[in-house]
Amino acid sequence: MAERRLLVLFGSQTGTAQDTAERIGREARRRHLRCRVEALDSCDVANLIHEPLVVFVCATTGQGDPPDNMKMFWRFLFRKNLPASSLCQLDYAVLGLGDSSYPKFNFVAKKLHKRLLQLGGHPLLPVALGDDQHDLGPDAVVDPWLVALWDKILALYPLPPGLEIISPDVCLPPKYTLHYLPEDSSDPERDLPQPSAPRAAPCELHPFAARVVSNQRVTAQSHFQDVRLIEFDIAGSGITFSAGDVVMIRPQNCPEDVQQFCQLLCLEPHRRFVLEPTEPGTSLPPLLPQPCTIQYLVTHYLDISCVPRRSFFELLACFSTNELEREKLQEFSSAQGQEELYSYCNRPRRTTLEALWDFPHTTCAIPADYLLDLIPHIRPRAFSIASSMLALPERMQILVAVVRYRTRLSKPRRGLCSTWLASLSPEQGDVRVPLWVKKGGMKFPADPATPVIMIGPGTGVAPFRAAIQERVALGRRGNCLFFGCRHKSKDFYCQAEWEELVTKGLLTLFTAFSRDQEEKVYVQHRIRENGKLVWELLSSGNAHVYLAG
Repeated sequence: MAERRLLVLFGSQTGTAQDTAERIGREARRRHLRCRVEALDSCDVANLIHEPLVVFVCATTGQGDPPDNMKMFWRFLFRKNLPASSLCQLDYAVLGLGDSSYPKFNFVAKKLHKRLLQLGGHPLLPVALGDDQHDLGPDAVVDPWLVALWDKILALYPLPPGLEIISPDVCLPPKYTLHYLPEDSSDPERDLPQPSAPRAAPCELHPFAARVVSNQRVTAQSHFQDVRLIEFDIAGSGITFSAGDVVMIRPQNCPEDVQQFCQLLCLEPHRRFVLEPTEPGTSLPPLLPQPCTIQYLVTHYLDISCVPRRSFFELLACFSTNELEREKLQEFSSAQGQEELYSYCNRPRRTTLEALWDFPHTTCAIPADYLLDLIPHIRPRAFSIASSMLALPERMQILVAVVRYRTRLSKPRRGLCSTWLASLSPEQGDVRVPLWVKKGGMKFPADPATPVIMIGPGTGVAPFRAAIQERVALGRRGNCLFFGCRHKSKDFYCQAEWEELVTKGLLTLFTAFSRDQEEKVYVQHRIRENGKLVWELLSSGNAHVYLAG
């Protein structure tokens, strides 16, 4: 009998595709299939020719682009020299996750399906196109598609004699087991990763711990929005960047939330543990030191402030010994309960920690072994770099709007990363932030004679500050900036800097302060008013136009 094995590969930007891939992995284990779930770029793509059965789960980002963790796979798959029969032994299925409000809806999944077909693969089902815009989200497509997928797979690979599908009420083993070390085995502080000498350019697995040099509020105290200009020291990091590039920052949970979480789950913050994979061949989470403390795990790894997904409630229901709570958790994890779950979680932006508060009997029964199955890891946040190395060598600046808003919940919602960054003060001593740089999507013209029209309302001006600093340092003129904010006196970022460049004839600046007069005025009004100049720059100057929000 053919070996019953399945490979699930995902390309995920925000975690939804990964969550869905892991759901497919769990459903495969319930059907007694040997299953691996991996990011597309973690899998050796040349080995695909030996895989009998693969499910691909892919998101589409930006303007029809593949997510970061499948870019290498994407380049390899579209090589012209791959033989047309490369994948003739492969049975596959493609599940796309997208948003139909974008013109290139599920472009990656459609293109992948077509390419696998060209290379000789056999589709088990038509490509599925999950849509964020649907009232029930992507699950409206995913749920029925998975039912059809398992029918197909079980027809090809029937259950071995005497085995039945494991019921959803039965808890699958955790991905890892947590082995506590004896309490006196070592000093807890020793676990924490120390800033190390950089080997190569910093990256996600080896970020650079950059020292915070300054953290300055650039909006008036009376303004509703707190915006910071934060400067990092990157000397000795090996980091280089140019205008338009992006810095990735991995935030951490605030101490109060970490303390609450540990109390709720009866965890001892200073206990040390090592992780062991339950199944051979499962790799350990690369971002966790071994051994590790509970405090480090909860502070730096578990995303306790994210809005929990359906899979969270599904797993939580398994641990529940309280009938009332279990019924509610089962409703939230059922296909019929998705509207109810949306109202409970997504609409008010309720966090994982807050959801755990609402199910106290279940929460105190969560086994520590399941923490990494239950709660996703903290994802890095991207910020446009707001400075140029030509103007500030060995330094990097970002412009951060601190996210804070209200929903129907009594406590205001706060952005995890921006709130953490705003709280960091160089006066506290040696304050460091783990970061690395990614190439951005904006490329500024190489020809010094090409004028540049930049439209950057609010913090959207950040990449243009980097571009203007860079272009001025290189002696390039033809810099035209349209900037918009609410009030000239409250949120006109970098005002003195722009005005100095205007005085020197190095910048043409148009401003729109929307609330400083009766009629609201925005950047589009200023563009229309100066249409003659804009058209002149475009038609005779071949100007490049850039827009950032």
